[in-house]
Amino acid sequence: MFRKDLIEMLEDNPLSVKEIAQLLGEEPKVIEDDVHHLIKSLKNLPYRVHIKPAKCKKCGFDFSKDKLHKPGKCPMCKGTWIEEPTISIEEVD
Repeated sequence: MFRKDLIEMLEDNPLSVKEIAQLLGEEPKVIEDDVHHLIKSLKNLPYRVHIKPAKCKKCGFDFSKDKLHKPGKCPMCKGTWIEEPTISIEEVD
């Protein structure tokens, strides 16, 4: 049931793990685990997941799409002004 709610929440509505956790009153780590599982589950359903990776606002470095949480600092410039990654889902025909 919870993952079905996540699909509805993320459908054409990009949110970060932190934002989802705040909306649902859960810990971000729990939400991150559920989102990872959801991504695997959606491979067998008519949905496509879009992950906009975390990005350093200082130097523009793009982090890996595998990380769904906000990194502590940029490996390139050591800056800490980092945009959180966002996840969205779209239904495909």
